[in-house]
Amino acid sequence: MEGRATVSTPAALPYYVAFSQLLGLTLVAMTGAWLGLYRGGIAWESDLQFNVHPLCMAIGLIFLQGDALLVYRVFRNEAKRTTKVLHGMLHVSALTIALVGLVAVFDYHRKKGYADLYSLHSWCGILVFVLYFVQWLVGFSFFLFPGASFSLRSRYRASHIFFGATIFILSVGTALLGLKEALLFKLGRAKYSLFEPEGVLANVLGLLLACFGGVVLYILTRPDWKRPSQAEEQALSMDFKTLTEGDSPGSQ
Repeated sequence: MEGRATVSTPAALPYYVAFSQLLGLTLVAMTGAWLGLYRGGIAWESDLQFNVHPLCMAIGLIFLQGDALLVYRVFRNEAKRTTKVLHGMLHVSALTIALVGLVAVFDYHRKKGYADLYSLHSWCGILVFVLYFVQWLVGFSFFLFPGASFSLRSRYRASHIFFGATIFILSVGTALLGLKEALLFKLGRAKYSLFEPEGVLANVLGLLLACFGGVVLYILTRPDWKRPSQAEEQALSMDFKTLTEGDSPGSQ
């Protein structure tokens, strides 16, 4: 039995992927450093509960979501089903961690008697989370659950890709809004304008957010870096279409 033919990896792709991971890990580490150095650290049952929120969002809605989007660029020769499952599991992990971050901030506000959902950051955050959950649910129904027809999957695929990238952009933008809001709440405009060390570190963190988002989107939008359809995947797709719609390759 012949082995499956492998697809060559574009020469520059591994370097861009490695750079994205370096940016993402640095972003998560710097978020932890910011919270530890200037915000007292992280704890659930204390005034530090709020700090769970930015760390969870940096890990979930930024780093893991970005990695989930890159799965189809990185795993070019693995079975499509395996790649789909990994893509879905990374999104589930991102959603779960983001949910912990949401619970943390709402619970903290409740304990302190603070108002909820009044800022642009909070509105964008809820929008992103709801869209992300719906995107995952619809994606699971179409691409992992066996009930969707081949033609339906084909028609929805472009929308799935578009909304995935859009939600990621919104996530990065919302994180930047939250970062600026946190700085202004603590430092105020007067201190922030004096290049306070926390403000400088947070500005660098904001640049890392933007750069990570930009590199991920660049990788996603390079048409020559897309995972090509392998011969057996095309055959399986045609067989699935035949079984679900009664079409056959020679019926046209």
